[in-house]
Amino acid sequence: MVAIFAAVAKAPLHNRHDKSALLEQLEREGRARTTLSFYRYAKVANPTFLRDHLFSTWEPLGVRGRIYVSGEGINAQLSVPTEQLEHFRQSLEDIAWMQGLRLNIAIEGDDKSFLKLIIKVRDKIVADGLDDAGFDVTDCGKHVSASEFNALASQDDTVIVDMRNHYESEVGHFKGAILPAAETFRDEIREVEDLLQDRKEENIVLYCTGGIRCEKASAYLKHKGFPNVHQLEGGIIEYTRQVKAQGLDNRFQGVNFVFDERMAERVSDDVVAECHHCGTACDTMTNCANAACNVLMVQCPDCAESMKHTCSSACKDFIALPEDVQKAQRSGTRPQRRTLRQPTRARVARKG
Repeated sequence: MVAIFAAVAKAPLHNRHDKSALLEQLEREGRARTTLSFYRYAKVANPTFLRDHLFSTWEPLGVRGRIYVSGEGINAQLSVPTEQLEHFRQSLEDIAWMQGLRLNIAIEGDDKSFLKLIIKVRDKIVADGLDDAGFDVTDCGKHVSASEFNALASQDDTVIVDMRNHYESEVGHFKGAILPAAETFRDEIREVEDLLQDRKEENIVLYCTGGIRCEKASAYLKHKGFPNVHQLEGGIIEYTRQVKAQGLDNRFQGVNFVFDERMAERVSDDVVAECHHCGTACDTMTNCANAACNVLMVQCPDCAESMKHTCSSACKDFIALPEDVQKAQRSGTRPQRRTLRQPTRARVARKG
């Protein structure tokens, strides 16, 4: 324990390099990296100490990513130099409540999925707006494998629900799934509860990217009187791995949205979205090139070229201004997570 405190005391606990410098650093390193994610709900007595310990342990290993810790556990998306993967696994095993964690390995590898290491202490590892004291968060839905998911999906009394935000499901989803219109997980839990009121006795199967949102949502739905709640074990990432490894029928269409530099992972050749500007079939997600806007959108190559990678004529004109003028006009503004297209109600994905 003394050694851990000493390491925390000596290590720089923030990465202050800018994006261009970080990209150059990764280019110089030239080493293979493994992108992965994991989570675990647990009672954490001192999240700040955990945060500092993880940073001082992982930074020397070359770990990059975005990690949230709180009194309820940890939620991590990161990349590790592949040659350091076993050392990283051991660092998790050294913490009792993280032992045996399932690591969701990314569908597609990318050396630049994350540029720096960010570990933050939050009130919750996922913002859900729920009063956790009001129900047992560990009494979650039954975890199902890819083959079990496919079997349930083929039954008439099964309801598949996408527990991700609308802009995630827009570019990729399971056949026949209910796709809520919410832009935040906090809003989606309430929306899903309302959408399923008349289907309480059916088999409810929830899915998300890696499983963490379904863990909380399934426990909440059980608390609200839904008796047959299931959740896809390991989310879309683990489903895709099992489908490939076992030669199963792939019921996921499109790309899997991810919250890193890659934006998406290709799961199937289906293109289920369209360009927000011209309507051409497209599932390329990008942010507006105007840093003061940063709106998230689906944009095809032709529109990206004609719009200079911006979302509107106003933003296109803005980025044509001299950099010092742009910087002065951006001063004091902070872009929020917004999407160019917001659905007005939930929809149901095609079954085939």
